[in-house]
Amino acid sequence: MTVYETLKICGGLIENLDKAGINPRDHKYVGLFEDFREARERGEKVAYIVACLSAQYNVSERSVYEIVKRLGSDCK
Repeated sequence: MTVYETLKICGGLIENLDKAGINPRDHKYVGLFEDFREARERGEKVAYIVACLSAQYNVSERSVYEIVKRLGSDCK
């Protein structure tokens, strides 16, 4: 399958994501966001959660904060 064929099939979905202000690449951070929410529900401190998730997902702490903010925001 070519890139063109894939875009032809998924183009409508990608267009809707774009209109809603969602970056399709953020799909790889859904697990990180779920882990963050679960840890917050257990009452853990944000700084501790961010440090743990940073190591677990191999991203910077600043990136964890940005990802959590982005995935927790409302769609446009």
